[in-house]
Amino acid sequence: MTLQDTLTKHILEAVQSVFDLTIDKVEFQATRKDFEGDITMVVFPLVKVLKGNPIEIGTKIGNYLVENVAEVEKFNVVAGFLNIVISDAFYVNYFNSIKENETFGFLSLV
Repeated sequence: MTLQDTLTKHILEAVQSVFDLTIDKVEFQATRKDFEGDITMVVFPLVKVLKGNPIEIGTKIGNYLVENVAEVEKFNVVAGFLNIVISDAFYVNYFNSIKENETFGFLSLV
């Protein structure tokens, strides 16, 4: 399971838990270099549905993730973007899981 898959699952749970709303997808983008974070969730699609403040919405989701998801260390919200900081432990575990795999990163043509 990729980091995006893991975060998507937990963000869907967060939106359901915090806002009592079911959504079908989450939009991610690379975090801009001038902000702290490893991956960014775009909050704007939720603003249209919830008719709320994007900073408040992002903060509530970020707080849920920090409290409930081991991979999420901290977050910050800039306008309609939730910048998520992933824990070092996640990366260490990930690298340890692939270091012995000699075919990691290669595409099988069969």
